Amino acid sequence: MRPGTIPRTLATLLLFGLAGVPASAGAQVEGATSPKADPADVESVDAIMAAVYDVISGPAGQARDWDRWRSLFIPEARLIAASQNPDGGVRYRAMTPEEYVQSSGPFLEETGFFEEEIGRTQEEFGPVVHLFSAYQSKRTLDDPEPFARGINSFQLFHDGSRWWVVTIYWTSERPDLPIPQRYVTGGAGR
Repeated sequence: MRPGTIPRTLATLLLFGLAGVPASAGAQVEGATSPKADPADVESVDAIMAAVYDVISGPAGQARDWDRWRSLFIPEARLIAASQNPDGGVRYRAMTPEEYVQSSGPFLEETGFFEEEIGRTQEEFGPVVHLFSAYQSKRTLDDPEPFARGINSFQLFHDGSRWWVVTIYWTSERPDLPIPQRYVTGGAGR
């Protein structure tokens, strides 16, 4: 046997072995950690995107429907915020949907927060969808200008009966990092 043969063989077995796992092994997504979703929220890519933005948006003093939020995500989902350090470096913070509720929920409800999609690009392959969803954020719907803009990178999964959010990974626009126009044009719901 040549050196390296066993690891390659093992890697091949693992790779192709996973392809033989029955679909039902991973299909039990909706369980104790995910409340049952409103079918209208998860019937299409447009519907689940609208639901995500709708749940986090609302005026100051309005409670958000966090069970609705939880119902949109696979149990292992992650939300990851990338931001710039004061020294110019970049950092990230990864959270579960529940950690997002605990850390951001009170702020959203106290100060008012409206986030809307201002453009979208979408790629699909079978049950996998990736979107760049450009957004703008305001404290009230009447604010003449947003206080923030950026891009949410969504990864979605279709299990054969509904859509799920797997990951939302985002960063905000800043003077040295403007949103490219190709992500803003075209509008929502394409």
